[in-house]
Amino acid sequence: MDFFVDGRWSDLVRVLVALAIGAIIGGEREYRSKAAGFRTLTLICLGSAVFTILSLRLGAHSSPDRIASNIVTGIGFLGAGVIFKDGITISGLTTATSIWATAALGMAAGAGEFRLAAVGLVLALIVLALFARLQGIIDDLHQMWSYSFQFSNSRMAQTDLDKELSRFKVSFKLRKVIRQADTVSCWYDVWGSRRALRELSEYVLNAKEVLAVEYWA
Repeated sequence: MDFFVDGRWSDLVRVLVALAIGAIIGGEREYRSKAAGFRTLTLICLGSAVFTILSLRLGAHSSPDRIASNIVTGIGFLGAGVIFKDGITISGLTTATSIWATAALGMAAGAGEFRLAAVGLVLALIVLALFARLQGIIDDLHQMWSYSFQFSNSRMAQTDLDKELSRFKVSFKLRKVIRQADTVSCWYDVWGSRRALRELSEYVLNAKEVLAVEYWA
């Protein structure tokens, strides 16, 4: 029963608030099938709160931040574990920052800063849920895809390919050209609206002059 004396009821409240915050953010991430979901983020928020409480108690007279300051380092390792790189594509950044933000909210709850934790939770949910729609709108208007074209040098030239790209009202940059016997391989970064890039992709997939094409967002 020692937990409920000497003002430690407040510690219980802090832990439960952190548990609720982690569960809310984790539920949103779980709904979107992300790598760090319900249980992971709940435990991260809970653990951050407990470490903060211990830090304030054990280091009350000397350095109250000596344990809490290391939470950031530990969270960095967790975040790095959910970031993946495939070619030029990087995924998991939003999940990693969700872990980082959840830990910060857990620390706020552990320190008894409930108003700060509540405001942070609302803003985090706005960014994760509502901003996803805004990001979709921005992606529809402008995004970059990478293309790899291979064509016969006798049937097509790089300048012809540049003209075809310009016809779709996109911006592009030639990254690399490799010539082998009668074939030429070109790598491009192409910017434009989602619709324009899809039309371009459909065209090159059916173009007789192009021997092979590969593209990725």
